[in-house]
Amino acid sequence: MKKERIYALVFASVYPLYIKKVESKGRSKEELDTVIFWLTGYDKKSLQKQIDKKVDFETFFAEAPQLNPNASKITGVICGYRVEEIEDPLIQKMRYLDKLVDELAKGKAMEKILRK
Repeated sequence: MKKERIYALVFASVYPLYIKKVESKGRSKEELDTVIFWLTGYDKKSLQKQIDKKVDFETFFAEAPQLNPNASKITGVICGYRVEEIEDPLIQKMRYLDKLVDELAKGKAMEKILRK
């Protein structure tokens, strides 16, 4: 995938797909939001603001209050790539989020998803 294309992906357009994915597996939007808050440092109000502004992923992560220091503990394969080996910092953050959403959808315990 071309770098410019993935950078321009709008978070607000992907967020409903995350919701659909986790809800179809019996998890809730609130659990999804908890995972997003944990990774990015956003809260309910600031996340909604990013959605309303229709920011791209580059802006979404650039404006994130604080990437969780335990994000580096997120390992495994997503979309055929090992997340811990991705060199582009933005794409790695995007894949961290994808990996957390996948773990949530697969029924993993919240404590394990949040690397406690």
